[in-house]
Amino acid sequence: MSRNLSPKGPNTGDERVTVRDVAARAGVSATTVSRVIKGDYPVAQATRTRVLRAMRELDYVLNVHARALSGASTQMVAFVLDDVTGPSFAYVAKGVEQQATTEGRLCMVCTTHGDPARELAVVEAMREQRADAVILVGGGSLDDAYVERMTHFAHALDKAGSRLVLCGRPPLGADVPTTVVEYDNEGGAYAMTSHLLSQGHRRIALIGASADDLSTTKADRGRGFVRAHQAFGVPFDPDLVVPAGFDRNDGYDAARRLLALGAEFTAVFAATDMVAIGVLAALREAGLRVPDDVSLAGYDDIPFAADLSPGLTTVRIPTEELGRTAVRLALNRHERQHVVLGTHIVVRDSVRPPARSR
Repeated sequence: MSRNLSPKGPNTGDERVTVRDVAARAGVSATTVSRVIKGDYPVAQATRTRVLRAMRELDYVLNVHARALSGASTQMVAFVLDDVTGPSFAYVAKGVEQQATTEGRLCMVCTTHGDPARELAVVEAMREQRADAVILVGGGSLDDAYVERMTHFAHALDKAGSRLVLCGRPPLGADVPTTVVEYDNEGGAYAMTSHLLSQGHRRIALIGASADDLSTTKADRGRGFVRAHQAFGVPFDPDLVVPAGFDRNDGYDAARRLLALGAEFTAVFAATDMVAIGVLAALREAGLRVPDDVSLAGYDDIPFAADLSPGLTTVRIPTEELGRTAVRLALNRHERQHVVLGTHIVVRDSVRPPARSR
């Protein structure tokens, strides 16, 4: 016996509305309703409209778990990042959400708090949910065990009809099925270091990155720093390379340690703009003026970098474009699946030649 589902409003009882209920209301078969939901088979617009109206009237709720078991997509992309409060991450997220909406997908945001194990767990969970794409944003780990496990998930997602997307990080390997949308990370660091060297700086501190770091982002920026010194024939002092995290307090603490050691430097290249903000606070606390006493450069070009005093010279990353491109390529795999976006220097007032050369 069929249930009495009032046409006047949504079902408010304890029983779940089924595909058959929607089909009866719309006057079509259950198969047609399934085709409308999945979007994997052409359905006449008038029929599709009737089905969607019936779903609204009955307050039909899709059973996501049943859909996943059937092998169907959940019409969702997952956006996995370290921390939602990071300004650059927020703009990548904006690009992801905009393109996901354009492509008719919902966007789920997951955070890892910088824990590679948690990142792996999130990827596994999204594979089980059959997300159309799992987008990993920011630097990855160069640890062998991590790379091996992530490679396994890339193949598993591909087999399930999904896609692992590396956004702002390099590929896992030539034969690993991923979508890769990266930017010229090392080139940006090379260009900024070259800019400082061309201004006459020979004692440049690097805070927050190192060529031998296990983070892909930090390692690339460290390599760009080293390569620029080599190109200019200027030796760099390893003692001026200070490992640190990527936020404001990390930059502040690292700069204070450097100053406490009595290190001599005329410029600081901070691995992110947030690190640069912390460095700026530490320099001012020590009675040093930027750029009169010490020049300061950052990386990312977050929105308020231009509003600092002085305005921060930095490397601009195309953050929103990264997010949009990641979603577009993952959902349209006939397009090229590995792109590298450009970076460029934004020159403001925080860098000038060292005092002795002026």
